[in-house]
Amino acid sequence: MAKTARERLARLLDDSEPAGSFAAQLLAPAHLLQLEVSGVGPVRLPVRAPLAKKLIAVARSAMFGRGEQTLSDTNVRDTWELTPDQITLGGPDWTALMNHALEHFRDELGLPQTSRLRAEPHSMLVYGKGQFFLPHQDSEKDDAMVGTLVVSLPSAHTGGELVIDHAGESTAYRASKEELTFVAFYADCRHQVTPVRSGYRVTLTFNLLASPATPAPEASPATELAHCLSEHFITTPATTRYGTRDVGLPNRLVFLLDHEYTQRGLNWRRLKGGDVERAKLVRAAAEQAGCETVLALAQVKETWDALPSDSDPWDGYSYYEDEDEDEDDGHSSPNEDPSDFQLNELIDDEITLGWWTSPDGTGGEPISLHVPDYEVCATTPSVGLAPYQSEYEGYMGNYGNTLDRWYRRAAVVVWPQDKAFAARAEAGSQWALHELRDRIEAGDLEGARAAAESLTPFWKRIGTQAGLLGAALDVAASLDVAGTAAMLLEPFRVETVTQEHAGGLAATAGRYGEDWTRSVIDGWFGPTNHFGTDLSEWVGNSLPGLCETLRTTGRPEVAQLLAARAWRWMGGRLRLWTTTARSEVRQPQLEMMSSPLVGLLEAADDKLCDEITGALRECGDNVLECLMPALRLADARQAAGLDTVARDCVERLGTIIARPLRDEDDWSIEWTGCGCGLCDTLGTFLVSRSQRIFEWPLATDGRRHVHTQIDSGGLPVRHQTRRQGRPYTLTLTKTNELFTRATNARHKAVTDLAWLTSTRGAPSTRT
Repeated sequence: MAKTARERLARLLDDSEPAGSFAAQLLAPAHLLQLEVSGVGPVRLPVRAPLAKKLIAVARSAMFGRGEQTLSDTNVRDTWELTPDQITLGGPDWTALMNHALEHFRDELGLPQTSRLRAEPHSMLVYGKGQFFLPHQDSEKDDAMVGTLVVSLPSAHTGGELVIDHAGESTAYRASKEELTFVAFYADCRHQVTPVRSGYRVTLTFNLLASPATPAPEASPATELAHCLSEHFITTPATTRYGTRDVGLPNRLVFLLDHEYTQRGLNWRRLKGGDVERAKLVRAAAEQAGCETVLALAQVKETWDALPSDSDPWDGYSYYEDEDEDEDDGHSSPNEDPSDFQLNELIDDEITLGWWTSPDGTGGEPISLHVPDYEVCATTPSVGLAPYQSEYEGYMGNYGNTLDRWYRRAAVVVWPQDKAFAARAEAGSQWALHELRDRIEAGDLEGARAAAESLTPFWKRIGTQAGLLGAALDVAASLDVAGTAAMLLEPFRVETVTQEHAGGLAATAGRYGEDWTRSVIDGWFGPTNHFGTDLSEWVGNSLPGLCETLRTTGRPEVAQLLAARAWRWMGGRLRLWTTTARSEVRQPQLEMMSSPLVGLLEAADDKLCDEITGALRECGDNVLECLMPALRLADARQAAGLDTVARDCVERLGTIIARPLRDEDDWSIEWTGCGCGLCDTLGTFLVSRSQRIFEWPLATDGRRHVHTQIDSGGLPVRHQTRRQGRPYTLTLTKTNELFTRATNARHKAVTDLAWLTSTRGAPSTRT
């Protein structure tokens, strides 16, 4: 197919020009056509039965030609026909759609590129149930007529396929129920319309007339390719493969070559076979079109709907067989024989560039760049090559049989010179920042600002590559444009900020002010309520030295911003885990927070230390599971606030030790449920001093809710279900853990208090 400039470019580079087909199809959105019929009015799509009946009311029985005669015989052609003077075609997009369709069919039918197709309205046809048109051949009604165009309007019907025969080949076209279906075929093809089984089939027919354009001077292959490149980059916005969403003008064109190469072997002078001439032509065309070219290494992954060649299409669709874990899991070995599979439809493909040469060909660099399908073309589809790996997955119950294939291919990458900076920068390498820094040092500040601004559409996606933040800070400070500087720093995350970045961060903060710096730092931390990123190691190890260096460089306010934002992250974590009832979940999480707590207290100024220690005092006693490991960790360190933390721990531990022991006959458990009736009943049982066992007839949903409340609350209660009668009986039993918990907590408090007294000189509490 050659619908777009990049596809025409691929065809021009192919070794042999396809001869074209005798028939071709194209689908288009129905809203692009506005249609009116005299005596009926606007025709709303899809066509429904009441409207079809109105169309029939103003139609006549269709005629057909035989030799010089025009006949009417429902045994040969049984359908209703409206003449062109009854029809008005329009809409703001109809002309553009028809022009696009005619160019498409010119190429698909193999007509010369210099010819021009016109569509002359012929009739509107309505086929009802049982109506048909026997095999026939259209008469050429004009010397310029080369074929027929049928546009099927969307409607819900069965049958009525358009079947076209030519030279022993036969193709059947079924109309879409939702879109316009264009089918074009040569006038000498015999064709028929099979009987409609239900609903109504409604079509518009046109005579296709070809008029040769003024012969153009013969152009060199490179010149024609250059025209395709110019159209690709300048004229036609790209659209996604599925749908008509406009994604703007493409930034590059990636022409896939046929052979594999290593990084060392990827060189314009070392190309193989047909790659040599094709790459030479693309390079020459790019030069004419004002574009740059590089060679790249691409990895292609294709996912196909496929079946093993010898399989029954319905194998694996039984819903009544038990699963057997010992059976084949549906996966193939890593390298299947491609001939062992029948490929049905390409579901998806991914193309990633992992290396490319420099434009002058003197070197190369590793990159990571996903290339969308609308920027790719090739003369040889990947499916025609041998994959280096394939993996088959059979029917899994929620999707069909798929075959994944991976290929390694070289590519010629082309981009316009005026987009060269952005095209290279999008690969996510350090090249862009180094180039910006070179321009700034060379005195081209305005050029650097414009180039940096061109990164805006994609820079957020570059990721946090090692070593990139230092260069980004340097460039951001030098640009002296607050918005562009913030954009350059946006992709990074705070865990990549280390002591070595203090100078660059101080310089940018000094350039743009505290509000700008706060906004950038907030972005590095991410959403306030986002707990997915664990910053424990960064807060514990990197933050203290970073803040100390920032204060040394004269930017204590930046250190305060970082420490305060780190406390917001840690405060959220502490609130979450200190209120978690289950100790086996809570305790390891709080212990892991001990190191970042020490680091944060070392990094914080006096005001923030007071805020942190005040907030810790407001937490329940579970916070000891974080504070005591923190004090042990910081035994040899005297971070501000640790003495206050130690005194708080002494008070808490003393209170725990002073609590009277539980009476041996006291089985009461303090607990607050969700407030529902089930929780009220459960609470009554738990608060009882004497009742240890509770048998509770309860339906499934009720038992599930009670289980959840007991488990999430970490209650020392065993729950079992006796599966007799209806409903089953839930048996709740308070366990001896109720007593051992208090004993263990008191023993641990005594041990911790003794350690605090001996190591930190904290005042002891009489036991």
